[in-house]
Amino acid sequence: MQEINYSSDLSSKTYQDALNIRKEVFIREQNVDPELEIDGEDSCTHVTIYIDGTPAGTARYYPTDNNGIHIQRVAVPQEFRHQGIASALIKDIITKATNEGYHYVILGAQDHAQDFYVQLGFKVVGEQYREAGILHHDMELTL
Repeated sequence: MQEINYSSDLSSKTYQDALNIRKEVFIREQNVDPELEIDGEDSCTHVTIYIDGTPAGTARYYPTDNNGIHIQRVAVPQEFRHQGIASALIKDIITKATNEGYHYVILGAQDHAQDFYVQLGFKVVGEQYREAGILHHDMELTL
């Protein structure tokens, strides 16, 4: 069974599970500096997807100044990849953003993940940049 939880409470299980996934994927797997990875936590809504009660993916987002949301830190542990989990997570966030009246979603996609986001309707905007030593492009979806 799949369940998606949202929380802005940094003491919540949702946030703690999200943080553990991010540490596994970004810090241990991709060697991102912990000081770069764990920042701005209290200004975001943290989202964790559970499969049969086990944390299987995460993302966070915050509202932009011009009625959009900025998604960050999308991560799925290796054992849950290629099962549609990230897609389900992003689609749920998009639905929530639409229902709350936001006009667009933007995110910084690692270049290797661009095709995934294109399949969800995102388009590349702007020039390539390096964040935490990894090449990215901003991608946007109009709601």
